[in-house]
Amino acid sequence: MEALDGLVEEALQRAGVTLADIDAVAATSGPGLIGGLLVGLMTGKAIARAAGKPLMAINHLEGHALTARLTDGLSFPYLMLLVSGGHTQLVLVRGVGEYERWGTTIDDALGEAFDKTAKLLGLPYPGGPAVERAAQSGDPDRFQLPRPLVGEARLDFSFSGLKTAVRQAATEIAPLTDQDVADICASLQKAISRTLRDRIGRGLARFKAEFGHLDVEPSLVVAGGVAANQEIRRTLQALCLEHGFRFIAPPMRLCTDNAAMIAWAGLERMAEDLPEDGLDVAPRSRWPLDQQAQALLGSGKRGAKA
Repeated sequence: MEALDGLVEEALQRAGVTLADIDAVAATSGPGLIGGLLVGLMTGKAIARAAGKPLMAINHLEGHALTARLTDGLSFPYLMLLVSGGHTQLVLVRGVGEYERWGTTIDDALGEAFDKTAKLLGLPYPGGPAVERAAQSGDPDRFQLPRPLVGEARLDFSFSGLKTAVRQAATEIAPLTDQDVADICASLQKAISRTLRDRIGRGLARFKAEFGHLDVEPSLVVAGGVAANQEIRRTLQALCLEHGFRFIAPPMRLCTDNAAMIAWAGLERMAEDLPEDGLDVAPRSRWPLDQQAQALLGSGKRGAKA
């Protein structure tokens, strides 16, 4: 609440525009922690009302889903793997507002598993980078950790059991040396990479079966903070090469949650002449991306340029 007014003013100054110059206001409406959503959405509403501009309440997962079109000019359809502290999802992106969730975690998100492992091992937060650094000097074959759901036809993910296995391994050899910690981290990364290879590989095969007839290059987009993990990235790059897919990972400043992707999602919606939102729109702590199409139903063309 203290920072947003100054941030908005600075953003306008850097862009060399005033509120009169913009076409619309896009604000994150969910999903996420309700306090932050309330502050951001109310700020967006206030600006829209004061400036007389349309408001677009954006699902921030849609921001992730569409970022590759900003950075790489990607055409629909394509697959997106969203891996962060709060989400692990494999999503088919058919078009703006058209999404199918092919797989999701049935327990912990991947980033959450990294964070909890780091905390258990006495590593700093955020856990993903800390685990990756420690793993560089570790033996990935020392601990045989489980590969959850590997071999199953459904495309869901599970990381709770893997996290429990790490705790058991650490407890059995406590107190831990620095090498023990490094070996556990390396073994964890290997288990996660092998799990993703199976899960995502099945998703790529399904995409090829359903959309192989289209004259578009099949693509896998990876977004979210965990996409920065180099072991995971190498695994996914090799997997895409094997299946004939283009691998796209936007730069990290646009992979993690950011305002630019929300603005871009607003531009995409404007380009499709999708209806604006009313000032009574409420933030949503839970908002599955595959329900986005329902939120965009309606008529009326905005007619504003993107």
